[in-house]
Amino acid sequence: MMIRKMTLALLTLCVFALSCSDDETSPIIPDAGIITGGPFTFFVDGIPDYVSGISTDANAIGTNSTFVITDDLGNILGLPPTLTALEGVNFDDAGEGVCLIWYLRYEDGLTGAEVGMNANNLEGSFDLSNSISVFRNPEPNAGVLSGGPFTFIVDGMPDNVTGISTDMNAIGTNSTFVVTDESGNILGLPPTVTALEGVNFDEAGVGVCLIWYLRFEDGLIGAEVGMNANNLQGIFNLSNPITVNRIAKPEAGVLSGGPFTFCIDGQVDNVSGITTDPNAVGTNSTFVVTDDLGIILGLPPTLSDLEGVNFDGAGAGVCLIWYLRFEDGLQGAAVGMNANNLQGYFSLSNSITVTRNEVTAGTISGGPFTFNVDGTPDFVSGITLDGTASGTNSTWVITDDLGNILGLPPTLADVEGVNFDGAGTGVCLIWYLRFEDGLQGAAVGMNANNLQGCFDLSNPITVNRI
Repeated sequence: MMIRKMTLALLTLCVFALSCSDDETSPIIPDAGIITGGPFTFFVDGIPDYVSGISTDANAIGTNSTFVITDDLGNILGLPPTLTALEGVNFDDAGEGVCLIWYLRYEDGLTGAEVGMNANNLEGSFDLSNSISVFRNPEPNAGVLSGGPFTFIVDGMPDNVTGISTDMNAIGTNSTFVVTDESGNILGLPPTVTALEGVNFDEAGVGVCLIWYLRFEDGLIGAEVGMNANNLQGIFNLSNPITVNRIAKPEAGVLSGGPFTFCIDGQVDNVSGITTDPNAVGTNSTFVVTDDLGIILGLPPTLSDLEGVNFDGAGAGVCLIWYLRFEDGLQGAAVGMNANNLQGYFSLSNSITVTRNEVTAGTISGGPFTFNVDGTPDFVSGITLDGTASGTNSTWVITDDLGNILGLPPTLADVEGVNFDGAGTGVCLIWYLRFEDGLQGAAVGMNANNLQGCFDLSNPITVNRI
């Protein structure tokens, strides 16, 4: 792009048949001419990048001169006055993008030639040359390689990887996959995903292979079978590795013990009597505690640790206990992850159920009531529940003031049908009871203070009989 604005020279009109004077000075019209060199391509990698070999036009005209560096929109980034100054500019500092180098010839009075201004807005008598592009490219980035990890049994059957995908944002002129051992020794360089998926890893025997994705520029050294990927030289980037384990198959076997049922009551609840299968196989092992959807709540590494877990602290619900045998490279075995999404080579045993019941009677409202023992039936009314109660079973409990059970009306309607005048003088207490199966002591003549099982009693409502 050539930007050219010229001030008008003062013209002397020759009139009355008079000719212009021959010694009159003509105005200088700047001409930046053509600059040569480049274009240049650098990689933004923290290493200084300088231009060289640029030359200006020997026929350029103009009292003053400077080089101008702009971005691709014309915004002025620098004004190196000489070629030496231009060659001292470190373009790596500019980051990724495109710079344009121009040569400017101009006369006194030029305005707008300042850093931060735009070269399209220069005013005065000047001329800009053609521009030379400086491309500041990002260094190669292989991005994230997805898929795997893979675990194969070395059994003479072909083992091929599948489902590997490269990062759509990967950068670099050239690319290849690299298969190495754990030490980085290059075993293969399949150029495409198709070639990679054709590699038979069973032939490599027991051990570990690493699959990498490589993006690089021309001139890379060391990318050869038998060389080491740690010694690559040039402009390149390797992705994360995907592990290929070649091992024997884990087997968690049968987990024995339980099931267990606990009441959430603030008391410590521990499992016991669980045993693992003596024929279980696998390099690594752990117990896994999940909820009924498979969300991992804990990973006690030993049976002793498992028996130390307080299931009362987990709140109401169902836990599942599993035994896990696995090889190195397992992914997803972390609290908060889901055991259904484990990736790697592993085996989960059957599960043992731990049921955690939480019983809450809530708050009952109404009363207190005061009746005269006079032979006239006396009934309570207006008693309500607060709606927070939970528990499989429920009943109402009427006791004296010592807790002795006088009645167990199953519903509120039954409570409102009790004639308290028949109980004589004294004090009754009305309670609401929520409980799980197996409750003991809930019988007339027993004492409510001695109930045993998983239950909760509400607050009492007093009935005075006077």
